[in-house]
Amino acid sequence: MARVDIQVKGLFATPVAAIQVPGAAELNRQLEEIILARRSQMPSVQASNAGGWHSDRDIADWGGAPMAAILDLAKGAATQLTADRQGRPVRPAWTVQAWANVNATGDGNICHYHPGAFWSGTYYVADGGCADDPSLGGEFEMLDPRGPGPGMYAPALKFAGEDGTSAGSAETIRPRSGLMLLFPSWLFHQVRPYRGAGLRISIAFNLGLAGAQA
Repeated sequence: MARVDIQVKGLFATPVAAIQVPGAAELNRQLEEIILARRSQMPSVQASNAGGWHSDRDIADWGGAPMAAILDLAKGAATQLTADRQGRPVRPAWTVQAWANVNATGDGNICHYHPGAFWSGTYYVADGGCADDPSLGGEFEMLDPRGPGPGMYAPALKFAGEDGTSAGSAETIRPRSGLMLLFPSWLFHQVRPYRGAGLRISIAFNLGLAGAQA
């Protein structure tokens, strides 16, 4: 049988943005000091964290000028990445909720998503060495929102094409100090256990819309 000409269009892509923050070294020095001081004074909140320390969600109030700089950058990036249904630029009045996570040896975050927001994100204050040493774990892992896909039926097969290998699987990003990620708040994600001897310090945030319908 002659080969049939088939046109395939990849649909339903999930935007995940990566930003290397300018001036991160000094911001991170200040943020690490602020976050660790708070950690020494306040007990952990229990949320998605499996071990580790999870701050309250008011770091925007106690994080000072360096935290404000990170959130301003996040809001600006989210605005660039958001459009109306006709593709035209918009300028949302973002609401912000943010918190810090400190993971030591064996700590991670279980799979979860962030309801009640449009964009979510992570900023890495300290990667604990796992940026340069894969054996230390601590990766940020995102699960395919399309579900298990072909893996549950025919795990040896994939869809042909550029994005075929990702169907039903997961993608990981290795943390690096100064890196910011933005992703849709409905995207299931988790943090693999960190196996280093230092501290993996990150800031998570949600960007929502005032008055948005649930």
